[in-house]
Amino acid sequence: MSVALALHVLAVVIWVGGMFFAHMSLRPVAASVLEPPQRLTLWAGVFGRFFPMVWGSILAILASGYWMLLGPFGGFGNAPVFIHIMNGLGIIMILIFIHVYFAPYQRLRKAVAEQRWPDGAQALAQIRQLVGINMSIGALTIVIAAGGKYFL
Repeated sequence: MSVALALHVLAVVIWVGGMFFAHMSLRPVAASVLEPPQRLTLWAGVFGRFFPMVWGSILAILASGYWMLLGPFGGFGNAPVFIHIMNGLGIIMILIFIHVYFAPYQRLRKAVAEQRWPDGAQALAQIRQLVGINMSIGALTIVIAAGGKYFL
């Protein structure tokens, strides 16, 4: 269980920490110092590097989480309430990410490649909103994971 838990936490740190850094640090600076063509090109490149890490993190989170749930916890029926909440929030986060990846991110990539900056800005704005939502859900999930057995 210790290896699965360590892998689980590491994958969460990569995903949620990456969103936090991008949303709270990189985004405001990029918006204040870069013109739209450079800013949108930057974001397309950043996401192009970060999103494969998110896919890997999702796979690691699911594999390690369900291994712990079905192994040491003995299945859903034996798992405490906070594990069910964490699982549900994680599924919501994954669904939001899948939407971001296959819809606005693809529009952003295409707009940057075709130098359609207003379309790229619109796609980036949608990504920003969804990443903000996912980052908030991720932070809540971390709080529940860390203190859930004491809260519930």
